[in-house]
This record gives sequence, C-alpha cells and structure tokens, in this order.
Amino acid sequence: MLIIPAIDLKEGKCVRLQQGLMDKATVYGEDPGAMAKHWESQGAELLHVVDLNGAFAGMPKNLDAIKSIRSNVKMSIEVGGGIRDLATIETLVSIGINRIILGTAAIENPAFVAEACKKFPGKIIVGIDAKEGMVAIKGWAEVTKVKAVALALQMQDHGVIAIIYTDIKRDGMLSGPNIEATRDLAKALHIPVIASGGVHTMKDIENLLAVRHAGVTGVITGKAIYSGSLDLKEAITFVKMNDNRCAR
Repeated sequence: MLIIPAIDLKEGKCVRLQQGLMDKATVYGEDPGAMAKHWESQGAELLHVVDLNGAFAGMPKNLDAIKSIRSNVKMSIEVGGGIRDLATIETLVSIGINRIILGTAAIENPAFVAEACKKFPGKIIVGIDAKEGMVAIKGWAEVTKVKAVALALQMQDHGVIAIIYTDIKRDGMLSGPNIEATRDLAKALHIPVIASGGVHTMKDIENLLAVRHAGVTGVITGKAIYSGSLDLKEAITFVKMNDNRCAR
C-alpha cells in the first residue's frame, strides 16, 4: 500500500482546505517544487497534486506550479483539478505527469472519460468525492443524487485504472478516514481504490492496512503530514515492513 503525500495548489502556493472550503485555506508553503522534493526525500514514490483554483474554474490555473513540481522530483505524479477536455490531458502528459485525475467530468460527461481512457491508456484515474455516499462535484460545491458506488462501477467499465475515494466530511478534519465506506467501495470493484480524507495518525494507516485485502492500495495524506501528526517517512517504512511480512 502506498502512502501518497498531497500538494494542494491555490494561487501557486501549497495549502490545505477544511472540507473543501476555499475560504478555509491554510498556507503551508510558498514553493511547491521544494515541497515536492521534501516529500520525495522522505521516501514518497507517488505525489498527489490538486489544482484547487482549477477545480472551481473548470480549467488549470496552477500550471507553472505543476511544472515546477515535475522538474524538482523523479517520482510519479498524479494531477487533478479542472481537467475537462483532452487538450488539457495532453498538456499535462506532455510535461511529464504520469496519471490524470478526472472528477466533475465523470458525472457531467462520462463519454469524455471513456474517450480519455482510450487515448491515454493506463493514465486515467477518477476521483470520487462523496458526502454521505452521494457524489459531490465542482470543487465539492454541489452534491448530486448519484451514488458513489454506482459511479465507480461505471468508471471501471470505461477503463479507468483506479478510483480515489474522498469522504468530504472527513477531509482536512484529522478525524480518521471512512474505513467502512472505502472498504465497501473497494470490494465492489476489481480496480484499486485509494483512500483520501481524514488521515490523522499512524493508527489510521494501520486501520487502512487492515482492509487492503479488499483492494485499498493507497492512501493520500495532506494535513496530517503538514501539521506533524503523521510522520511520512515513518508511515512509509511501517507499510513496507508490513508488505514484506505479508510477502513471506
């Protein structure tokens, strides 16, 4: 299971939001490239990057910061936020982004997701953000009547390589991830599920490790590693030790 550090970008800076609210942003760094380099030095193999301005605008707004991140690290990078057309995916792939996260587009234009999966095989992930099991879109500003599991199954059929599942009520609150909902979603799919939202301490990592057999292959952590309640290097070492133990 991968421990995936997150960099959320707002106006070129590294921030964290509470429950997706742009007016509740805490700035953690002015230099996204340096921040990415730091997390890579702690052992991270994959970096999760979200263009928050892009998510609300429906088009990338932090491309310079994303380029800076890419030029500063060797690890794989996944990017989401405001990606609504093939040209944007092409731009991100051309600068070396390894995986593309689609969110709002999955609800509003499923055919686009299918097309993206065909044109960029092995690169498309769908991020499903949910509130009480229902999908939220447009930077979490709008909650739909679509069930998260139903959308995930549809996206799996379209050819996405993984689902990132975020429980909005937990995100940025350090209240622990929604283990049950994440496990249940993973059991319903045959593609991997990455947990997101609410990670606080090593205990949360242990709880997620307990459900990895269901198909939970990673966990994204943001506020916890910025605030210091979770040590990224320690968490990565712990998970690798457990993986080795299971492999014997």
